[in-house]
Amino acid sequence: MPLLTVVPENCSHVLAEFDCLDPLLSALRLDSGRLKCTCLAVSRKWLALGTSAGGLHLIQREGWKQRLILTHKEGSITQVACCPHDEDFIAVATSQGLVVVWELQLERRGRPERVSVSWEHRGQAITSLCWDSSTLRVFVGDSGGKVSFLRAGSSKLGKVFGSAFVIFPVQTITTVDSRVVQLGYLDGRLLVSSLSRCYLCDTEREKFWRVGNKERDGEYGACFFPQSRGATVGQPPLLYCARPGSRIWEATFNGEVLSTHQFKQLLACPPVPLISYRQVLPQYNPAQKSPQSIAFPKLLYLGEQHLLTWTDSAIYIFTPQSGQVLLWAEIKDVVDIAVYRSELFCLHGNGHLSHLSLLSAERCVERLLRRESWPLAATVCCMFQHMIIPSRARKSIPIDRLEHLRSQFSSSTHLELIGQLEEVIAKLEPLDSASSSRRSSISSHESFNVLDCGIYRVISRRGSQSDEDTSSLINQSMSEEERLKEFSFGQEEDQVDHDPQGSERLESERSELGLQFHLPLSFRPKPPRIALQAVKDSVSSFVKKTTEKINTLQMNSDLWPRPDPREGGQVEVSATTAPTPEEMENELYVEMLNTETDMQELRSATERAISQIQDPLVLLEPACLRETLLEWLPVLERILGPEELGSADRDHSNMDGQGEEKWEKDNASACSEQLQESSCLSEEPMESVTEEKTEDLREKDDLSENHLLCQSSEKVPVVSNGTPPQPLRVVSPRPLPSDLLADLTQLATLYLELSCFGNQDDQRGDGAVGCTTFLRQYFFLLDQERVRRMCLLCYQEQPEVQSSFIKAMLDLTQSSKVVEVIHKGDLLKSLRSLRELQPWSAPPLLAHLHRSVLYEKHGEVAVRSFSQFYPTIPPADVMAMAQQSHFLAYLDNLVQSRTEEQRLSFLGSLLQPESLRQDWLELALTHDAPQLSDTRTPDGKPRWHSHHFSWGYGRLLSLLIRLPADLTSKQWMAEACRSHGYWSGYLYLCCELQRRSEAFSTICQLDDISLLEEPHGVVPQTLDEWKLLIQLSQQCSGMAEPAAGLNGSSLANGSADCGRQISPENLTLRLARTVGPDRALMVLEECGVQLVLTPHSTLVCELLRVAEKRQRAIIQTMLERCDRFLWSQHA
Repeated sequence: MPLLTVVPENCSHVLAEFDCLDPLLSALRLDSGRLKCTCLAVSRKWLALGTSAGGLHLIQREGWKQRLILTHKEGSITQVACCPHDEDFIAVATSQGLVVVWELQLERRGRPERVSVSWEHRGQAITSLCWDSSTLRVFVGDSGGKVSFLRAGSSKLGKVFGSAFVIFPVQTITTVDSRVVQLGYLDGRLLVSSLSRCYLCDTEREKFWRVGNKERDGEYGACFFPQSRGATVGQPPLLYCARPGSRIWEATFNGEVLSTHQFKQLLACPPVPLISYRQVLPQYNPAQKSPQSIAFPKLLYLGEQHLLTWTDSAIYIFTPQSGQVLLWAEIKDVVDIAVYRSELFCLHGNGHLSHLSLLSAERCVERLLRRESWPLAATVCCMFQHMIIPSRARKSIPIDRLEHLRSQFSSSTHLELIGQLEEVIAKLEPLDSASSSRRSSISSHESFNVLDCGIYRVISRRGSQSDEDTSSLINQSMSEEERLKEFSFGQEEDQVDHDPQGSERLESERSELGLQFHLPLSFRPKPPRIALQAVKDSVSSFVKKTTEKINTLQMNSDLWPRPDPREGGQVEVSATTAPTPEEMENELYVEMLNTETDMQELRSATERAISQIQDPLVLLEPACLRETLLEWLPVLERILGPEELGSADRDHSNMDGQGEEKWEKDNASACSEQLQESSCLSEEPMESVTEEKTEDLREKDDLSENHLLCQSSEKVPVVSNGTPPQPLRVVSPRPLPSDLLADLTQLATLYLELSCFGNQDDQRGDGAVGCTTFLRQYFFLLDQERVRRMCLLCYQEQPEVQSSFIKAMLDLTQSSKVVEVIHKGDLLKSLRSLRELQPWSAPPLLAHLHRSVLYEKHGEVAVRSFSQFYPTIPPADVMAMAQQSHFLAYLDNLVQSRTEEQRLSFLGSLLQPESLRQDWLELALTHDAPQLSDTRTPDGKPRWHSHHFSWGYGRLLSLLIRLPADLTSKQWMAEACRSHGYWSGYLYLCCELQRRSEAFSTICQLDDISLLEEPHGVVPQTLDEWKLLIQLSQQCSGMAEPAAGLNGSSLANGSADCGRQISPENLTLRLARTVGPDRALMVLEECGVQLVLTPHSTLVCELLRVAEKRQRAIIQTMLERCDRFLWSQHA
């Protein structure tokens, strides 16, 4: 993953999308092409959605539950507005110009009623609705410039006036010069924005005046801006009017223009990325944009101090009182936006909705942490470091929560993200609570005066609380230094003993510390002793635990090997006294020296191999490349290989004797203890530290997962001679530098891909076993993605390779939080947790999908849901883990997720290699298909009307046979369709292969004349084909009685319409419609068919003759008229 770019410090807010409204639209069936959302409005309680069918859906925002649907027969819904002060009322406008005010009556649990209706704007497109801020009055503006209002009668007033409703007349306020773009109302003033001007209307005194003197031409919005913050509280509201060229007028409540805000140059800044669950991790592009000259179609009051506007490609948010751009974000295809406080509901051109929130960066991180969206939270932290680091952010994002966020990532998949997050955590400022308490202590217990330079001079009172605090601080710092001195090494103690000057300096420093006034100010850096405290604690803990373990091993006599008296000779009694600290230090020093030597040797061999394979003559020659890797491999096996390989190599060296063996054993145990200690401190999994822990984890994982969802992945791979396989090593036995690890990964993965396993040991008999052994021994060095592709492409016939790879990935991802959710068996929560891992890496995601808990519990439903992880998880991976019938369901769901126009090309892109077409076609023909005896007769011919049987994967079959293919593939598919009785596909392929006679014969046996109709039928194109069809129908009609006796009567098969059967008479009528009745009868005689037409057929032929004569007469008349017209023009 590339490094995240830090945003500038003037970027403090983000637009974040936390909720997905697609399930809501699906439940309302508003995601289809026939029905879609056309407008929206939002209030504290409701989200109102108008539809193209005239329905108004009211969704309760708490829980996103649909409460009501209001229907309108007067056209589709074009505008909707919720009453801001009484949410029991809502106004709706339709495409025919009708305005309706509904009273929902939810408190009285009554039925919603139309309390006011207006046809004042009949025939005009209503462009804006606006509620009065205090009374039940709705203002309406249309495309003709008319502005009116209607009062909403209410059943609440019926008790006062003694009637059911009070009906108020509709009044026209004014008609402006052009279409109304936007309406706004506040404190008795109506703001009307048209295509050319903005008008202000005092509705109480019925006065009108224009805002500004300059006109404009286009859609420009306007809105009121209440002043309710800070020093502006109580002042009259302002109003803002959009102008051409990214300008906005600021005017008083009386319409007097105060200033013009120019945002063209300010919008040259880069856009702030949208924080959304839909996308991969957002990236900030610091490249400067060109100045933007934009027409703002609408202006909305957002939050308490911002203005919102948008275009079809972006959303813009301004802070008008400071004249600055808060942010702008690229969001495509935005049609309309509804706002409630700091929440945005966006309607897109395709009818979909998105719910956005305007938040500060630290508030966004807090909400993402609550939702456990770890990658997004870490990304926002890294991009908005200037908002996360200051101490004020600790109130919402404590340091421990960021540490918890860091622990959610694995270094194998999010290495760069972890590095950037650790940099942010290292810079965090603590919450400045101690400083405030200290200042209060100063103010209450001490006096001070202010110098001319601005410094506060504190005059301490003896016996005050501050003196006690100061002395406690000094004593605490001195005790910390004394503890640090106690844990210093032995050599330093000797130096201190022989350095009296150093002790004098230490005493002087202590005396100076006593004079200092220590205040924990946020800007003061921490003293070095506090920064070294963590190092001191970790070192002391390691030394203490190592000493305890060594003493325990030496004092426990049961752990020492007892001599066998049968061996004879004298028995040497070994001393059980504990070694001195000097001996321990010497052993540790020798061990560190040997480790450094091994690492240096491994680095040299690796660099030499890397430099050799960079030579094109070596890289392009497999034999030379294999030889280079084989020279490098012994060094790798001796230093990083398993213990048995390392001991075997040492047996061939000159290092013999019991002393060396004992040293190696102690060294290995100490190394394993160090690895165990460091792993516990870093909370990393301990799979590969010791064999015993590895086996325990494997047994636990096997008990919870049973098998790996693939053909034979339940069995642990065993080498050819029956010996058990090598243990999986998913963690490096030694710490490796990042540059060395990258080179080792390149060489090890290349070695595995070349299958250089010929001369390694006796156990490696063939390529597959050798590949499995190498993969299990050095998995911690391999590139997981390349190994996954290698298993799919090269080792499909050796399931033990795939099994070893999946087993290693399961061990590596066992510590992930997602595993706990998956083991609970909840499919929806598990899929949600997997989606939050974006951006996905294929190997870890594949390991999570292989966990059998979900598959065993949910089966096909779980596999169908895997389509959402494409293209990270391709169909080949799913086919390896799932049953064939379940894979078909996955493939069908994956293809159907694309639009109808894209399905054919998308399926073609999945067929890599081309041989997959035959495999998938065979699977689709044999699963969820009709019985073969129902579609074919014993002699292999089609049964009557057997093409009407439903095929479970008919859509997938239709796409597979319609993909472009060569002649051989089409012939094979035609034979497969015929042998399985899939007659629709067989007829299509017969046409493709120009086997039209076979197609006509099959159609006659199926006895359905609709198969001769377009668009999917086989239409005869020549008279010879018609003759062949008539002859075949006569032959089949003679065999109809036995067929009916075998397959049932026409009534039993659900088709009693004789007109749909294929008979010489019906074919003659079809031919008569094409070439005329006389020509059709001649063809019938040429075929030698003696046919007596029924009265109905005779009548049809007569009507066709009459129609043909009239058609000829009409054509003759038209030609004569055209001829006279042309001669008249010529004259």
